[in-house]
Amino acid sequence: MEKVTLKVIGMSCGHCVNAVEGSVGKLDGVKSVRVHLKEGNVDVEFNPSEVLLTTIKETIDDQGYDVE
Repeated sequence: MEKVTLKVIGMSCGHCVNAVEGSVGKLDGVKSVRVHLKEGNVDVEFNPSEVLLTTIKETIDDQGYDVE
């Protein structure tokens, strides 16, 4: 398992948390996802042999947020 913390721009409310956690959490290979709204961070634990980090970032981007 690999753990990363992503800086995500544009999250401001509970809907944002649900959108990011819900979409990333559905990806095969993602063990856990946790949004820290105040900090603008998303912690993701995933299996890199099942899902690429770029796929996780694209999934967040598809929800309307920018990943730095």
